Amino acid sequence: MEAKFITPVVTAFDKNGNLDLQANKNIWDFVIKGGVDAIILMGSTGEFFAMPLEQRKELIIAAAKHINHRVPLIVGTSCMQLNETIELTKFSKEQGADAVILVPPYYFSLPDQCVEDYFCQIAREVDINIYLYNYPERVGYDLKPDVILNLCRKNKNIVGCKDTVINMAHTREIIKKVLPDFPKFEVLSGYDDFFAHNVLSGGSGTIGGLSNVAPEVSTGWVKAFRNNDAMGMAFFQKQMDILAGLFEFGVPFVPLVKKAMMLRGIEMEDYCTPPLLRASEEQTVKIKEILRKVNITFIE
Repeated sequence: MEAKFITPVVTAFDKNGNLDLQANKNIWDFVIKGGVDAIILMGSTGEFFAMPLEQRKELIIAAAKHINHRVPLIVGTSCMQLNETIELTKFSKEQGADAVILVPPYYFSLPDQCVEDYFCQIAREVDINIYLYNYPERVGYDLKPDVILNLCRKNKNIVGCKDTVINMAHTREIIKKVLPDFPKFEVLSGYDDFFAHNVLSGGSGTIGGLSNVAPEVSTGWVKAFRNNDAMGMAFFQKQMDILAGLFEFGVPFVPLVKKAMMLRGIEMEDYCTPPLLRASEEQTVKIKEILRKVNITFIE
């Protein structure tokens, strides 16, 4: 059974908001050693929305060089302006990225035709594989299954999507609509604990931020699926359900993920882009409780 778990890596900053390049290299090495199937740079977990264009280019250069095709590198290149999105997408290709991932334009709720035209303009201008990123809770509207199908029919380089929705019925509808005509199209869920449901429904797996903290849980789950190991599947579902508790006491949960990674011994700091705050002492206690429950060793 085919399945994959992709990590949307966090971005490490110093206290002044500059990139901590060594810390980012530590993060990339940690998840690659943990066996993840690919890395997404500057997804939502990577705080792309608060990074200036030149800083994003700096990170792309560093990531492409350091990761060096050990795993596929997918870069989040969405910007508020179409021309900047195209520019950053072309730049990612030039640096050696394997694909990009794009969220629909946000702020205004857009009609389907606007969304289709937007993605078609980008797809025609760039020579790199594109993943669509549906996140209606953040964008303000839904990337509908019919729209995704139309985009696939018009653009050969649109190869997959991340569907970050609470209702799995939406993801199943994408699978049902798109895969009959495009069987290689990858439908990935955006919540870690949906992995099993996604794959059993015919999807390709998950792009999940908790794999920053515990890549061994994510990759163990994938191996169980590939080996048709039902007991292993159940075990790792329970492990991930426990880890998903990090979603429950911090919004957004990025600072909690960074703190958990530090507790695991990754050499990095938990600075985030404003207005995100570092994890509090109370939150840190809860993070430790979660790590204990899944038998992950950490620094007290």
